[in-house]
Amino acid sequence: MKKFKKAAALVMVMALGASAVVGCSAGGGEKKEGGSPAGSAQTVGFSVSTLNNPFFVTLSDGAKNAAKEKGIQLTVVDAGDDSAKQISDIEDLISKNIKVLIVNPVDSDAVASAVESATKKGIKVIAVDRAVNGAEVECQIASDNVAGARMATEYLKELVGSGAKVAELEGVPGASAAIDRGQGFHEVADKDLKVVSSQTANFNRAEGLSVMENILQADGDIKGVFAHNDEMALGAVEAIASTGKDIKVVGFDATDDARKAVEDGTMAATVAQQPELMGKTAVETAISIMEGNSVEKSIPVEVTLIKK
Repeated sequence: MKKFKKAAALVMVMALGASAVVGCSAGGGEKKEGGSPAGSAQTVGFSVSTLNNPFFVTLSDGAKNAAKEKGIQLTVVDAGDDSAKQISDIEDLISKNIKVLIVNPVDSDAVASAVESATKKGIKVIAVDRAVNGAEVECQIASDNVAGARMATEYLKELVGSGAKVAELEGVPGASAAIDRGQGFHEVADKDLKVVSSQTANFNRAEGLSVMENILQADGDIKGVFAHNDEMALGAVEAIASTGKDIKVVGFDATDDARKAVEDGTMAATVAQQPELMGKTAVETAISIMEGNSVEKSIPVEVTLIKK
């Protein structure tokens, strides 16, 4: 009888051990989007300023394609050009235990507090296209916006001549791209051109149209316009078309619509960035960081001038 009880107990222990092994095996194989297992270290968050702009859609697509190719989980959130929403989005990403945060700031100053919150949690941060002011990031990936704007303004000067009246359509106040492009523009324009108006149109086509209409009503002798992005430039083109005036417009980003406008002759030129490459580079840099590698503090992406 004792031998029988011992044998029964041994069978029960072995059965429990086998079920525990099966349980562990079943729980470890759960997958999340992008091919990473649940709780994997390969988790990246990407807060983009807005997806209501072709440039940032391409930037986001570049990141998504790279993440899919490399088999990592990437969560993209759209701030809708709202700094408060971007901060909230980043806090939500932090709560999901991401390992790296890629951020494309709405406002380079306003986003600093959220970036600091991420770094305090041990999350590495990569800034893409726009800088983060007042907080440390692991890497900055961006075009040389100052050089691009200088290039654009030099070409505008060739077209309209030294001393000609020009206007500037500025991007979202506080965005590093707007600050840098404004700097590059003024480095040339303040010496060689007459800047009669500099007004924000918030990187938005509809605002570019209405702001340009107001500028033309105030001064009809303007010969050229530099817009901090193509959306505002295309809005300006629309406003100018209704006047029948020959005013040269140069934009920035080389979106598909802008390239077509340059080909058609309604826009004089645009500065080509490489948003898809920036998105791809941001994800590849995030992977390198997660693998424990050191990365360059600044990774510049080349720009070129597109003209007919």
